[in-house]
Amino acid sequence: MGTAEKPQQVTMTRAARRVLEAAERLFYERGIHAVGVDLIAAEAGVTKKTLYDRFGSKERIVVEYLTGRDERWRAFLAQYLDEHLDAAHATPRARVLAVFDASRAWSARYGAKGCSMVNAHAEISDPSHPAFPVIAGQKEWMLALFTGLARDVVPGGTDDAERLGRTLMLLHEGALVAHGLDVFPDPVTHARDQAAALLDATATGT
Repeated sequence: MGTAEKPQQVTMTRAARRVLEAAERLFYERGIHAVGVDLIAAEAGVTKKTLYDRFGSKERIVVEYLTGRDERWRAFLAQYLDEHLDAAHATPRARVLAVFDASRAWSARYGAKGCSMVNAHAEISDPSHPAFPVIAGQKEWMLALFTGLARDVVPGGTDDAERLGRTLMLLHEGALVAHGLDVFPDPVTHARDQAAALLDATATGT
């Protein structure tokens, strides 16, 4: 399951980049519905005409914002795993837990308000919205990632691997929500600890 198909590429002129940078910051800090094109244009230092010339609509800006976050997260995760795991010797358990470690590092650096996809879904739940496939696509990708890792933990057990993958994803996504709400300290580490216990129990058959 890959990245959701994007509409025709926006030509990223300097003005378009300023618009997108302003929109990314405002959408993440304040919410998508709360931010209008007037504010985005003002923050970017462009006219509304320029904004519409480059993107056509606010919906398209939302798509570009979420797609950019998704692509950066996937690249960050890949780089993190490369830097922190010896791929030739990493155990299946270590690979699973490294995803939680990467999420903790990402959240500390880029995600003070939680997962941008979860936040966006709270405002965009209509499947016909052009940003919806981006939101759903990232979570489908995360489920596929955890399920693939789970197959290495329980080889030969397709049903068991799917159940384990779903449970790992629930731990991961729940931690991101708790992080955004700031309901208790360091929820991603707590979720990692629970994932480690689950993996150990799976390995021993308990």
